Amino acid sequence: MYTLNINDTIYSVKEDMLLIDYLRDVLKITSVKDGCKEGACGTCTVIIDGKTQRACTQKLSRLENKKIQTIEGFTQRERDAFVYAFGKVGAVQCGFCIPGMVISGKCLLDKNPNPTKEDVKMAIKTNICRCTGYKKIEEGILLAAKILRENLEIPEFDNHIKLGEIVKRVDVEDKVLGTGKYADDYYVDGMLYGKNVFTKYARAKILSIDTSKAEQLEGVVAIYTAKDIPGNRYIGHLAKDWPGMIDINEQTKCIGDTLAMVVAETKEIAQKACELVEVQYEILKPITSPEEAKQEGAHQIHGEGFMHFGKFRVPENNLFDHEEVKRGDVESQFRKAKYFAEGTFELPPTEHAFMEVESALAMPYEDGVYVITGGQGIYDEYNEIREYLGIPREKVRIHSAYVGGGFGGKEDMSVQHQAALCAYLTKRPVKVSFTRQESINYHPKRHAMKIYAKIACDENGKFLAMKARLTSDTGAYASLGGPVLQRACTHMGGPYNYQNVDIEGNAYYTNNPPAGAFRGFGVTQSVAVIECLINELAQKTGLSGWEIRYRNAIRPGEVLPNGQIADEGTAMAETLEALKDEFYKYENDPNYYVGIACAMKNSGIGVGLKDTGRCNLKIKDGKVHIKSSAADMGQGIQTVLMEIVAYTTGLTTDKLIVEHPDTEYTPDSGTTTASRQTVFAGEAARIASTQLKEDLDKGFTLSDLNEKEYKGEFDYKTDPMGSDKENPVSHIAYGYATQICVLDKDGKVVKVFAAHDVGKVINKTGAEGQVEGGIAMGLGYGLTEDFPLKDGVPQVKLGTLGLFKAHQMPEIEVKLIEKNPADKPAYGAKGIGEIVATLMAPALQNAYYKKDGIFRYKYPLENTFYSKKK
Repeated sequence: MYTLNINDTIYSVKEDMLLIDYLRDVLKITSVKDGCKEGACGTCTVIIDGKTQRACTQKLSRLENKKIQTIEGFTQRERDAFVYAFGKVGAVQCGFCIPGMVISGKCLLDKNPNPTKEDVKMAIKTNICRCTGYKKIEEGILLAAKILRENLEIPEFDNHIKLGEIVKRVDVEDKVLGTGKYADDYYVDGMLYGKNVFTKYARAKILSIDTSKAEQLEGVVAIYTAKDIPGNRYIGHLAKDWPGMIDINEQTKCIGDTLAMVVAETKEIAQKACELVEVQYEILKPITSPEEAKQEGAHQIHGEGFMHFGKFRVPENNLFDHEEVKRGDVESQFRKAKYFAEGTFELPPTEHAFMEVESALAMPYEDGVYVITGGQGIYDEYNEIREYLGIPREKVRIHSAYVGGGFGGKEDMSVQHQAALCAYLTKRPVKVSFTRQESINYHPKRHAMKIYAKIACDENGKFLAMKARLTSDTGAYASLGGPVLQRACTHMGGPYNYQNVDIEGNAYYTNNPPAGAFRGFGVTQSVAVIECLINELAQKTGLSGWEIRYRNAIRPGEVLPNGQIADEGTAMAETLEALKDEFYKYENDPNYYVGIACAMKNSGIGVGLKDTGRCNLKIKDGKVHIKSSAADMGQGIQTVLMEIVAYTTGLTTDKLIVEHPDTEYTPDSGTTTASRQTVFAGEAARIASTQLKEDLDKGFTLSDLNEKEYKGEFDYKTDPMGSDKENPVSHIAYGYATQICVLDKDGKVVKVFAAHDVGKVINKTGAEGQVEGGIAMGLGYGLTEDFPLKDGVPQVKLGTLGLFKAHQMPEIEVKLIEKNPADKPAYGAKGIGEIVATLMAPALQNAYYKKDGIFRYKYPLENTFYSKKK
C-alpha cells in the first residue's frame, strides 16, 4: 500500500505503477499529458516536493510522503494569472505542451518571483514545444510572474474585435489549465484498448500469424487480422495503396505495417497479448533509396497495383509520380548568361514530432461507429473509415477533439480506422493509441529529396533561367507524395521575375517509412536548394544577397516562373525592404555573419482542384454558434473564424461560440493543409456573417433569430497543371517572405529577423507565433534534425531527433507586411502556416559559407556550432 499526497489530497494505492498512469487513468487528471513516456518531452511535468519531475519516469513506490502538485492544485489566483498572461502574449498554439510549461513556470516562480528571461529559458529547457518557438511562452511566464509578484489586478479582454489587434484565443483557458480534451483524454464506461501488432521488418513475407496464445490471455477480448476487415482493406487519401493490415503470404512494405489488432480490457493486457502473437517471417532485403528503387530488375513494391483517383495503376520501376514545369527556352538563356551556380543537394527526411501522439476513441453508434479523433480533416477520416468498414456514410460520425499539433503529419489515417474497426466488430468502445516510437515509425515524414539545380544570370545579376531535377523518396506508401512533389516543382523558380524554367521531378516508392505532408509541403526542399544557389550568384556578380534578390523580386503585374501573374497584393519587395537595414548592419560588421533567403508559398490547394471552404452560423439561445470542420491544430483557425464573425457582424465575442469539427453538424471545409483555412473557411465565415449582419441591421435580435442558420461557402477556380494558358492561375494567392539569420564569431545563431507578407493581419499574436514557431523548425531542419534509417527502420527516439529547445533559440524579430486590398477573400488575409518554415535552412547555409568558406550541399549542415565535425 502506498500513500500519496496529490494536490493536498491523500490517496492510498495498492498497486505500484507509473505516476502518469495513476494520474491519468485512475484519477483522470488529464492536464498531465502523455507525450512520449520516455522522459524526453516534458508534457507530463509535475511538481514533486518543490522540484519539476516527469510523471512518466516516477513510480508510485518512490513517492511515499512526497507532495505532488499538478495544475489542479494551483490557487485560483495562480490559474487566473497564467490564463491571462498566456492569452495576452499569444503563448498558446496546439496547447499540448502548455500545462507542462505552466508547471515549470510555477515551480520557477515559487523559488524566484522575479526571474529574468534567461531564468525562464533554463526553467523550460527540457520542455519541448514544436509550435511556438518558445518566445511567447517565455513572455507568458514573465507576465504571470509580474502579476503575481506585484499583486496586479487581472484585466478583462476586450470583447469588441478589430482585425489585427491582440485578441484572446478561444481555447486559451482550456489549454493553459489542461481542461481541454485531446483524443487520449476521453474515457468512457466499458472502454477497451486496441493495440497494433506491428511487423518487425520493413520488408518481409508473412508466412503465418498465430494468435492462439494471445487469445488465451485473460482479458483479451478479440484479435483481428486482415481477413476481418469488412470493407476495403486499402486506405489512402489519393492512392488507395496502404493496407490496414498485411495478410498471410503478403509482403510488408515498411516498419509501420500492422499484422493484427489486439483488443483487451486494459492497456497492459493489450501490450502483453501483442507480444504473444507469433509471426513467422521470410526476411527480405528492403529497398532503401530511390536509386535502388529504379534499378533494372528491382523488386516492385506495389507490383500488385492500386486504385489512384478512381483508376487502377501498376507503377513501373517503382515510380509513383512524375511532375514537370517548363516555360520559355532555358538552353538559349544559358548560352547568353554571364554567371552560373549549380549543384546537387541532399535533403533528409524529417519527423514532425508533434507533441500529441496519435490516439482515437471509437464507439458503437446506430449500427455504425462514432469516432473521436485528433486529425487534420474529419471528412477525410469520415470517408476512409466508411470505406474501411464497408458501411454507409450515415453510419459513421467523426468528432474532432483538440489536436496537439499536426504540421501535415496527421493528414493520413493512423489509429482512427483501427479504433473504428475494433469498436464496430466488438460493439464496445475501443481506444487505440500509439506510443511515441510507434508514431515515429508509422506516420509519413517530410520527403527526403536529392535535387540538382542550375541557375543563371546576366552581368547585372538579372536571373535568366533555371533547370532542376528532383528525386523524391515517397517511402512505402503514396500519402501526398504527388502533390508534395508538384509543389516542390512549381515553387522551384522562387518568388522572382524570370520565365525560363525546365523542372522535372520523380517520386519513387521505397521500403522506408512513408513520406507525406509536412509544413512547407515540398517548398521547404526547393527553397533549401535554390536560395543557396542565388547566394552563390550574388557572390559571383559582386552583389549582396539582399541586392540580387531585390533586383529580381517579383512585383505586381509581373510573371512568376510558373506562369502566374503576380497580383496587386504581391509584397515580395516589401519584405526585403523591411529587413534592408538589419541585413546591411550585420553584413558590414566583422563580428557577425549574416545569411539571407526568400520564399513564396501558395495559399489553397489550387491547380484546378476543388477547394471549398465552408462555415455556418446557427443562432441558439441568444448565441451565435460558429460551425466549420476546419481543423485547428494550433494555428488558430477557430480564433480567426471568431474574429471574422465578430468584426463583420459587430457582435461581441461573448455572443459567439466556436464548435469543434463534427460530421454531424459542421460543414465540410476540407483538410487543414496548404495554408488554406484562413482564406477559404475565413471567407466562408465572412459570407455567412454578412447574411447575419443584414438581419441584425433590419432590427432583429439574436433572440428573434433563434434556430436560424446562415450558410457560408467559398471556392476559387484555378487552372490545372499543364494548362495551355499563357498565364495559368495556379493558386488564389501566394505569401512572400524574407528571413535573415545572424551568426556570431563562434557560429552560434544569435538573431533572426523575419518579414512576412500576410496580406492582412487577422490575429497579430497568432501570426507572429506562427513565424516564431516556423523559425524554430527551420533552425532544426538546417542545423540539428536528422532521421537516420537502417534497413528502413528509424534509428532515433524523440529525445535524439535534434529538436531545438528554449535555451537554444536566438532572439527573433518579426515584421508583418500588409498590402492586400480588403475586398479580397477573408479581408485580404493570406495563409502563413507553411511558408514560415521554409527559409531558415538556406539562410543558415549562406551565413556559414560566409564564416568558413565551405559551401554545404547537405542538410542538416555539417561542421557547425551545433554539430560535431565529420
